[in-house]
Amino acid sequence: MLISINPDNPQPRNIKQIADKLRSGAVICYPTDTVYGIGCDIFNQKAIKKIFQIKKRAKHKPFSFMCSSLKNVSDYGHVSNMAYRIMRKALPGPFTFVLQAAKIVPKIMITKQKTVGIRVPRNNICLELIEALGNPILTTSAILDKEGAPLSEAYEFEELLGNMVDLVIDGGMVYPDPSTIVDFSGDTPEILRQGQGDIRQFYG
Repeated sequence: MLISINPDNPQPRNIKQIADKLRSGAVICYPTDTVYGIGCDIFNQKAIKKIFQIKKRAKHKPFSFMCSSLKNVSDYGHVSNMAYRIMRKALPGPFTFVLQAAKIVPKIMITKQKTVGIRVPRNNICLELIEALGNPILTTSAILDKEGAPLSEAYEFEELLGNMVDLVIDGGMVYPDPSTIVDFSGDTPEILRQGQGDIRQFYG
C-alpha cells in the first residue's frame, strides 16, 4: 500500500493513521533526509524481528532508531555535556550518534557494548510520525542490494519490497546519501563513517 504525504506539511490525519499502524506492529518504508528507510515501533519485538529478516541482518548487529528532538534523544541515550553542546547545533540533521543506552531501550536494540545509534532526521514526516507514535522508530536503509542501481522514489521501493512491508510512504524523491556516524560513547567524539553533514563541528 502506497500513501502520499506532503513532505513539507504532513497531513495530520495520515500521520495519525500510520502511527496507529506502527503501534499495532506494522513495518513501514518511509523517506528520511538521507535515504528511504524501513522502520517500526522500537517497542514491538515482532516487527523488529521481521526487519532483521528483511535485511538479512545478524542479530548481534542492532539497528539505529530515530527520535524527534535532542530532548527525546536524552531519554534513550546518555548525552554528556560535551555531546549536548555539539548535538544541539547538528540536529536535526544527517547524523547518527552512538551513545550509551538508557535502561528504557529494548535489549534487541542495544549492542554488546551497551550502545545505541540514534538519529534526529531533518524530515518533517519522520518527526511528525515519532511525535504521533510517542516513542522512537527503528531506522535502516530500504536498499536491500548495494550492487544495484540506487533507488530514490517510493514506487521503486514498493516494487522492491512488495509484501515485505505493510505500507510505503511517498514523501517525494530522496537520493540515497548516508548519514555521518559519530561515536559519543567515549570521552571524545569519533567519526565512524563520514557521510552527509559538516564534520568540522565535532573537532571544534
